[in-house]
Amino acid sequence: MKILVLNSGSSSVKFQLIEMQGRSVLASGIVEKIGEPHGHGEIVTDEGVERVDRRVADHGEALQIIQEFLKNSGTVPDFDALDGIGHRVVHGGEAFHEPVRIDDAVMAEIDRLSPFAPLHNPANLQGIRVAMAIAPHVPQVAVFDTAFHQSIPKEAYLYALPMFLYEEEGIRRYGFHGTSHHYVAKVAAQYLGRPLETLNMITLHLGNGASVTAIRHGKSVDTSMGMTPLEGLVMGTRCGDLDPEILLYLHRQRGIKASDLEQKLNKESGLKGLCGTNDMREVIARMEAGDAAAKTAFDVFDYRARKYIGSYASVLGHLDAVVFTGGIGEHAPQVRASVCAGLEEIFGITVDPARNAAYDGTVTPIHREGARVAVLVVPTNEELEIAIQTQRLVAGA
Repeated sequence: MKILVLNSGSSSVKFQLIEMQGRSVLASGIVEKIGEPHGHGEIVTDEGVERVDRRVADHGEALQIIQEFLKNSGTVPDFDALDGIGHRVVHGGEAFHEPVRIDDAVMAEIDRLSPFAPLHNPANLQGIRVAMAIAPHVPQVAVFDTAFHQSIPKEAYLYALPMFLYEEEGIRRYGFHGTSHHYVAKVAAQYLGRPLETLNMITLHLGNGASVTAIRHGKSVDTSMGMTPLEGLVMGTRCGDLDPEILLYLHRQRGIKASDLEQKLNKESGLKGLCGTNDMREVIARMEAGDAAAKTAFDVFDYRARKYIGSYASVLGHLDAVVFTGGIGEHAPQVRASVCAGLEEIFGITVDPARNAAYDGTVTPIHREGARVAVLVVPTNEELEIAIQTQRLVAGA
């Protein structure tokens, strides 16, 4: 069975074509700067690499480029030969608790939810419409970043605002990165040799976007991102948790309008706001060279993550594992060591320096021998998880 996974952005299309029998990637790539004067991209298969360096008018042309290369490489004759297409959709609101087969009603609901994710849902929907037009007979499935978090109880997802704002506007915690959190939790349980339904764990997806999730017996019970991906941890360019009065203060004192505040909170804050770069590799290099601003950014990032671990450990009551994933979580041992520092006496969380430094791209235990809580580094694979969920739904249908 061959499943195509699509992640459509406002000016890009990322994809992976996965053979599900061996879970092998037959092709992958990206076409970006769609609609701009000079588009470019890269498509990789076992047969070679195809580079795109020309104007790509729209998402339809981007998918046609991908389809043509897959045909020419002998990977698949065309999209109609696929067994299914899985689409990443950022926001599913309260409507979608699990992946769904896409039809007109599903597309209408994704569109209705666009105000919650204006930078993502419209672009996701655009990719869906194009794929449905190109391959109308292929089963297509929407997999939502928010779906895994729909098990969060009311006391965790409600904000202490007037109830009509939830009842009429849907203002509540939804959470994101759910596909990644779910995937690494399952892999961690498999590595530990225990059913996921018996485990309590905290998963940290740390990258340019970052979130942490408390998982009890395989179900998300709390997560750091909120109604939007802005809440929670310090991120590459997002501020994370913030006193909301700060926004009112800046509006009153400096006359900053809402659109400019949104830009500052989402694009100019986080690590970038604290030290000028959103790349944790650069932050660490500068910190180790004695840069005080980089050291401050590193410390604020780690402190926020450590605080959430303590909070979620108290929510769970008993903790079996802590899991790191994402670009920073997988590749920055300094972050993992710092985040877990000082958590042994209360929570039983420790990091062995040698193990922490030995991560090789596979599931790696980094806790000290005899520790009561497993600390693991698990490489995430959201594309594979989308493909697995798509396969399950298509096969079930």
